[in-house]
Parts: sequence; C-alpha cells; structure tokens
Amino acid sequence: MIEYKPAVIADIPRLWALRTRAVRLTCATHYSSEQIDVWSESAVPQSYTQLVVAQCAVLAEEDDQLLGYAILDRQNGEVVAIFVEPHQHGRGIGKQLMRRLEAMAVIEHFTRLHLFSSLNAADFYRAMGFIALREEAYGHPSGISLRSLYMEKTLAGQAR
Repeated sequence: MIEYKPAVIADIPRLWALRTRAVRLTCATHYSSEQIDVWSESAVPQSYTQLVVAQCAVLAEEDDQLLGYAILDRQNGEVVAIFVEPHQHGRGIGKQLMRRLEAMAVIEHFTRLHLFSSLNAADFYRAMGFIALREEAYGHPSGISLRSLYMEKTLAGQAR
C-alpha cells in the first residue's frame, strides 16, 4: 500500500536522486541531450532544505521504496516539484501528490496555484486542471534555459 507522508531532511538525497532519474528518462523526449546532461547534473538547491523544513514536501513510499514526491512553496503557492519514479507512472501517484499539495494550499488560503511545467509534464498538469498561460524560458538554477509553460489553477471553492 502506498503511504504519503511529509518529507524530512534525511530524505533530500533520495528525492534528488529520483528527480535526476526522472529528468533523464522522461524529459529526453522534449529537451536536447546537452540540456538533460546539465539539468540532471545540477546540485540540490538550498531551497529544498528550506521547503522540507517548512513542511512543504510530501513523499510517496511503498515497502520503504520512494515512488514520488511533491513540493509546494507555502509562501507564494508555487508548485516547485512533482516527480514520480518513471517505472511507476500510471498508478495515480502524481495525482495523489497534487491533491496533497492542493490541500496544503487551501490551508494557507491560496485561491490558485501556479508552476513552470516542463514540456513533457504539461499534459499531466492540464489533466489536473491547470491552464497554460504562456510559454516562456525558465532560467534553471544550473544556468541553462529550458522551454516551459507557465500554468495556473484556480482551486475549487476558493475563487473570490
């Protein structure tokens, strides 16, 4: 059975390793090998530690195996990350992680969520109710620029 729980600092290396596998395997259909190399080799941003400490990250585990994780910046309503182990796609893990971020956002009284979606993940976010507002270059912390979609979602029952 899949368990969803808050991430802790000790989880960060596992989260980053999953993210790196996901970038290498799932983003290659939309980005060049050079971009994938730089993107996947980048170091864990300091913000991950801050967001995990602030209880903004949730992970999915089954039999002590990390299946996915998601992070919401509770200061501004930005979905910072959702990554699912590539061989676990199709099990609804990403949907459950997003629902947990939405619940966090409601607690924080956000009326909308926003994110920068990689091109390969846009269909997932659309299925979750996000609308693409524009395509733009995302300045990745590694120094590369990645084509992305800026997307938003109004939270049900939260619009004023």
